[in-house]
Amino acid sequence: MATALHAFDQIYIINLPTRQDRREEMVEQLARAGLTLDDPKVTLFPAVRPNDPEPFDRVGVRGAFLSHLGVLKEAKAKGHGQILILEDDADFTQALLSADDEIIERLYAPGWDMAYLGHLVTGPAPSPSGEAFDPVLAPTPIMLAHALCIRTKALEGLIPYLEAMLARPAGDPAGGPMHVDGAYGWFRKDHPDITTLISRDQLIVQRASKTDVPAPRWKAKLPFINMARRLKNKLAQR
Repeated sequence: MATALHAFDQIYIINLPTRQDRREEMVEQLARAGLTLDDPKVTLFPAVRPNDPEPFDRVGVRGAFLSHLGVLKEAKAKGHGQILILEDDADFTQALLSADDEIIERLYAPGWDMAYLGHLVTGPAPSPSGEAFDPVLAPTPIMLAHALCIRTKALEGLIPYLEAMLARPAGDPAGGPMHVDGAYGWFRKDHPDITTLISRDQLIVQRASKTDVPAPRWKAKLPFINMARRLKNKLAQR
């Protein structure tokens, strides 16, 4: 069964070895797309779990950053030209599983360097193009990094960029340690030659489960945020 997921040289799933529950849930997601963990196109990448958070504010934030960086380095070392990075709370929507030729052809086509299959645009939304993917301007903030497609040009630029962030102090005006989705945003802002797309529909959402990167306390006190997120995910899966 060919799906949009077959457009990638490699699919990386970031998973903490201690989170067997999420690993099993990802097995179920892959099965829906006709894939397994044994597929040569799929790599289960052991997430990093640091002993301390420094120079980040929390252990989970540092671990997520290092895990994404580890995936990028491995993909470059293995010569992959187009990868999909999935975090282990990713859920495939029906829009992905029944993707039409327009979606699949755009993923194969040239003309982009990064593509978000699930996203939350926090700045001015791009003008709808009526196509399967919309281009976004470099400074446009995009939250979430649970389903991110990356090609060679972005891959080669991201590795030194994220490593430089690690070497700076937190709050550095040039970009210091931060949440990895923010780091991707800073990279895009500083590299306007990187062409970024977002899918018209949410193709991959995040399922509600216990997180290893807890939200700041003030967010934890706002349960309606999680309720809204769950509702959004359910609507996207229809």
